[in-house]
Amino acid sequence: MLDKLANIERRYAEIEKQLSDPTVMQKQNLYRELTREEAELSKIVDATRKFKKLIADIHSAQQVLADESDPDMRELAEAELEELDEKKLLLEEKLKVLLIPKDPQDARNAIIEIRAGTGGDEAGLFAGDLYRMYQYYAEKNNWKIDVISSNPQGIGGFREIIFNITGDEVYGSMKFEAGVHRVQRVPTTEASGRIHTSAASVAVLPEAEEIDVDIDPNDLRIDVYRSSGPGGQSVNTTDSAVRITHLPTGLVVTCQDEKSQHKNRAKALKVLRARLYDKALEAEQAKLTAERRSMVSTGDRSAKIRTYNYPQGRVTDHRIGLTAYRLEEIMQGDLDDFTEKLKLADRAEKLKHME
Repeated sequence: MLDKLANIERRYAEIEKQLSDPTVMQKQNLYRELTREEAELSKIVDATRKFKKLIADIHSAQQVLADESDPDMRELAEAELEELDEKKLLLEEKLKVLLIPKDPQDARNAIIEIRAGTGGDEAGLFAGDLYRMYQYYAEKNNWKIDVISSNPQGIGGFREIIFNITGDEVYGSMKFEAGVHRVQRVPTTEASGRIHTSAASVAVLPEAEEIDVDIDPNDLRIDVYRSSGPGGQSVNTTDSAVRITHLPTGLVVTCQDEKSQHKNRAKALKVLRARLYDKALEAEQAKLTAERRSMVSTGDRSAKIRTYNYPQGRVTDHRIGLTAYRLEEIMQGDLDDFTEKLKLADRAEKLKHME
């Protein structure tokens, strides 16, 4: 660990020197990249300096203990040494966490796909509730949401909705929402008051740039058609809806929310690019991504990551065993407690593999 910290300190000194160079300041992209790296390394460098000072203080206390014969002075030195050792252990753990390689995808925007699973109309209503929960969460974080494609139900839910969230570190927080979400409640249409269980699946994809995924136009089949909607809503009189098929993989993306064929095509390509990028990541991280895919693929009630129990007013995340009796606040986008604890659990798991 000490070798890694020494290398980081050297790199930090190099960046500080570069940032003070007027020629570098004139190169906006380079300057922005160096500033971002400096901000990331500054936390590690600050902790490293505190760690070095602690080591020096421990050596001093040990020296006092070795040279001192007065019982009172030795007792003070022993108490100080015990306190310094405790601080050293805590700071070592903090440094280990800081040294965990950051997921390069975390800083990306995200594309979210919510699909109604088992449960009929009630599952569609729950899919709509999840979408609104993420809307509120995005607002709290000053993120922007843009709907790419939706297949609404006439009663207010969605069979499927796909949307883009843009902002700071979106994917790093939203990736923990990937999986099957289960709801237990009495549907408004249930006359007997019986509790129903329904499910909706959530997929979270890092948004891909054009440079990340090279799509050959010859690999695409693009069909256009007239969009349709429930009860005659959103029906265009022109062929503005777009269906794109990626022939090598068989992936199909449709978009009809915009009145412009050009906009629908652009949005469909964005989703296709994200799905292809996700497949490329899957090849690199087969085990982790396969686990996520297995959770979201079926939409079955049993394959769940989180349960929302309305009669009890509780939400339980089954991955970390966290239960909160704040269902209303959570459905209003208060997800920070879950997100932070999931991040901590993720770091702890990564630490196991580093040791």
